[in-house]
Amino acid sequence: MADVPGVCELPLTRAVVQYRDVHEVHLAGGRIADIGLGLVLEGRYASSAEVIDLGSATVKRLDLSAELVVLDWVYEPTLDHVHELLRRAAASEGDVSTQRLDSYCFGLAVSVLDRVGYGPLTRASILRIGFRDICRDLDLHEGTSVRIMMGPGSLARAHLDYDGAALVFRTASHGPDPLLEDALGQAFKAEDVRRVLSEAGSVSIEYQVRFPLPLTLSEAKDVLQRMREGLSHLLARFEVDRFRSLDHQLRTFGPRETLARLHLRESRTRSVPVRRPGPVSRHRVH
Repeated sequence: MADVPGVCELPLTRAVVQYRDVHEVHLAGGRIADIGLGLVLEGRYASSAEVIDLGSATVKRLDLSAELVVLDWVYEPTLDHVHELLRRAAASEGDVSTQRLDSYCFGLAVSVLDRVGYGPLTRASILRIGFRDICRDLDLHEGTSVRIMMGPGSLARAHLDYDGAALVFRTASHGPDPLLEDALGQAFKAEDVRRVLSEAGSVSIEYQVRFPLPLTLSEAKDVLQRMREGLSHLLARFEVDRFRSLDHQLRTFGPRETLARLHLRESRTRSVPVRRPGPVSRHRVH
């Protein structure tokens, strides 16, 4: 037997956990209704935990044994209340009970994030919540991604790598896409745009727009705003009529700002630029 088994054997009932692509693989970026932050309803065995997503209030069966991020724990009465709301929602034919469940779950997520504060453990969840707003404003569908029609039969789909703070663009092209490369360079002039080399068995080319990892909530909001502006630029370039309609709607009602509900502790430390003796070159991988 190995000295280190490499799997979690901790009972996780009442834990508030993060889950991501390693746990679900059906949609890059996840479902638009989910936030990737869940409460473990029953987790005696981490390899088969019953988790309710605190964004969609959808119950999932996940394997948390290999990769696990626990942000917090709730009290037993809180867990009992969630179970009761689930029972009411299942028994009700109307939307009132479902709305109460949804509202309570997301309120629980906000309170957990506020309590834990901004940091490496919460950054991915916060970026996902913010990017979900962008997707809802620009391209509301089942996935947390933005689709851009670049021409007849040419579709680019962008989702966010929440851990790496990188926009990932995928097309059906098997080789480099000069049109998309030029568009990304124009839409994200200040960012690091890279073409990811295909691995064995890959069927399409992938492009990444990499942003610096935000160290505070303010920086996270700034990064998300730059993502929104870049994606809007792409829509304005390739889908003029659609962009005009969306732009008119956003000017009238304003963009979604779910992160405004958060009141996280900001770090008291701050970074300042350091003057270097010579120019620093940045290499791009092609």
